[in-house]
Formats: sequence, C-alpha cells, structure tokens
Amino acid sequence: MSAPAPSPEIVCPPEIVCLGEPMVEFVAVDGAGQGPDEVYVPGIGGDVSNTAIAAARQGAATGILTALGDDAFAGKIRQAWAREGIDARHVAADPEAPTGIYFVHPHESERHFIYYRAGSAAARYAADALPAAYIAGARVLHVSAISQAISDTARDTVLAAIAIARKAGVAVSYDTNLRLKLWPLDQARATIHRAMAEADIAFPSLDDARALTGLGAPDDILDFYLDFGARIVALKCGSDGAVIATPDERRAIPPVPVAAVDSTGAGDAFAGGFLAHWLATGDPFAAGSYASAVAAATVAGYGAIVPIPRRAEVLAMLEQGR
Repeated sequence: MSAPAPSPEIVCPPEIVCLGEPMVEFVAVDGAGQGPDEVYVPGIGGDVSNTAIAAARQGAATGILTALGDDAFAGKIRQAWAREGIDARHVAADPEAPTGIYFVHPHESERHFIYYRAGSAAARYAADALPAAYIAGARVLHVSAISQAISDTARDTVLAAIAIARKAGVAVSYDTNLRLKLWPLDQARATIHRAMAEADIAFPSLDDARALTGLGAPDDILDFYLDFGARIVALKCGSDGAVIATPDERRAIPPVPVAAVDSTGAGDAFAGGFLAHWLATGDPFAAGSYASAVAAATVAGYGAIVPIPRRAEVLAMLEQGR
C-alpha cells in the first residue's frame, strides 16, 4: 500500500474525520427492473463518505481516512472529494486491491443493493496506517458498523482509531448501519456494542437498534445507548423523523415532508448534517432538526450524494416549515 500524495490546497485542518469504505455506485434509472431497458448512472457512495460530503456541504471542515485501489474508480472518488473540499491527503492507494463498487435499485423506503466489495482496498486498510496526529487534531471522529464489518482488519482499525480519539479528547461518533449480509447478528452485536461503549454520539436507526438490542420502544432503546455512556443519542426513525436524547432531556424531531423517491444515504446525510450543526451550535436538538431537513432533501432525489443539500437550501427548508 503506497503513501498518499500531499494535498497542499487543503489548508484548514478538519473538524470531522470520517473513517471507512468509499465506493463507486451505479444507480438504476429510466425503466429500472425492465431488463434491457435498465440504465445505471454512476456516482460515489459508501456510508462514511456520504456523511463526510453531507457535513462538508453544511460548511464543516471534513477529512477522510481509508484506502482506495489504484484504478479509475479511485480517481473518480478522489475528484469528487476534491470538488467537495474534503481533505483526502491521508487516503492511501493500494495497487493490489480494487476500489469497491455497488449497484442500487432506488425505492422510497427500502434499499436494494448488489455489492462487489470483497477484498477491497478499504477492507485492507490497517491500523498501522492510521495518522494518529491527524485524528487527534479533529473535534470528531466518525465511524460506522460498516467501517468494521467489511473485514477483520477494518474492525480492528476502527477500534484503534477510536482509542486514538479517546486519548486525545476527540469526540467519537458511531453509526450502527447494520448490514447482516456482511456479518452474522451475534458478531455484529458484539462488535457494535464494544464500539458504542466508547462513543460520545450514537446514531442508531430504529430497525437496527431493535435487532441489536431486542428492545422495541424508542425510549427503551435510547436508555440502552445512554447507559453505554453516550452524551447524545440520535435515534433515526425513517419517515417518522428522529428522537434526540441526552442524559437530561429527549425530544422528538418531526420529519420534514417531501416526496421521497430514493432512501439511499438518508441516514448518512442525517449524521453529516447533525455533526456539522452540532459543532457550529453546541445544541443537539437544533442539530436534530437541521439534520432532519438534510435527510429529507436527500430522499427527494436519486443517488447517495447528488441530492444532499447545501446549507442555504437547508435553511430555506427550515424557514418554510416554521
């Protein structure tokens, strides 16, 4: 794995560092599911990359840690990050492994994916490649269960990054993003709960949390994750909005009404919008309302990142809803 080239155009150190697997996406449009009429539009995805882009579009200085293959797909991802102003100076190139790809058939509430990610460069990104000072200089380290599920190496790399962040006093943000095609539930539960015990900000989704905890009621789930020690739990409830909880208070965040066409990346966009607004204001409840608007705009368009709104659009949505 070769060292990344420096990016001198990035001069602002990131507030948020995201660690995980970026991918190239191909979204089915214009007659999807109709055999020879099926058309795929290329883009980029991967949950923490989506979160990084969402945060950057809200004005947060954002960086990313991972490895990409030495291929054309990697070049497209790097170009996309550069356009978003995301600091990728520490992203490694692995000439012996591919960049992951996936195909998605959009749906307003479900996800239909086909992945080609086994043995990807991101899955081989090891703890000894982590730039400790870079992580320690951030305000938030954001990771997810997918960041850990793609390989044993990736699992341990995330835990090592969390340890660096905790030692430096950097807040740890964790999204449960449960994908049972990647690992069995028992293994997922053990790994996620171990990481959640180190998290300051938890982003479980309601469906994930019910599978992971065996609990049904949102209040019980919030209590479960607060008991792990999280300062903030943002429970994502899909079309029903979200619930934001701290040890002292919890509030339901209503959804922003939109005509949903594709749910891909909505939870990732929520996390990015939340982190950016929380860092700017220190108010988790205002951040929840802001993130709800970011997620709503995202499900109103196709693909993981194209519809993610920028700050001016989000503020206009919130103003209209008053």
